[in-house]
Amino acid sequence: MAAVWIERRHSDEDFAEADLGEANLRGCSFERCSFRGARLDEATTRGCTFAECDFAGARLNGSIHEGSAFLNCRFYLTNLFVVRFDECKLTGASFEESDLTSLRITRGDWSLVNLRYQNLAGQQLRGVRLAEADLYRCNLERADLREADLTRANLDGCRLRGADLRGAILDGVNLQGLDLRDARLDLAQA
Repeated sequence: MAAVWIERRHSDEDFAEADLGEANLRGCSFERCSFRGARLDEATTRGCTFAECDFAGARLNGSIHEGSAFLNCRFYLTNLFVVRFDECKLTGASFEESDLTSLRITRGDWSLVNLRYQNLAGQQLRGVRLAEADLYRCNLERADLREADLTRANLDGCRLRGADLRGAILDGVNLQGLDLRDARLDLAQA
């Protein structure tokens, strides 16, 4: 039977290799906890906060996160296949060498996030706050970035061919040298 946790508080706990598949977590908080290698496939979080947690090597495939926060969390070699983040805050999170295939992001705050080298081609990122995000050498071809906040984001080496940037906030972003062929821009951005 899947775990149901409501408003539980955890600090400096080790959930490494734990089986939390299909778990339902609501209003819980986790500070500096380790989820290294944990199984969270098809888990659901609602209104949870994970601060400075380590998800290295964890499996979150098919999980759904609604209104949850993953603050300064580490997702190294993490499987995030078909994961859904709805209105979530991932400020300062790092996704080094993680599988973001078919990731779905609905709005939310992804400021200061590390998404270096990620393939986000065709991704729906409309209205997502990516201020000061590190998107170095990301593939953002055909991505929907309408109304996204990219203030001072690092887009160096990004592939933006065919991306939709209409209404995006690009203050402090260096667009020179980027491949913007077939990209859709507002007149003021061009």
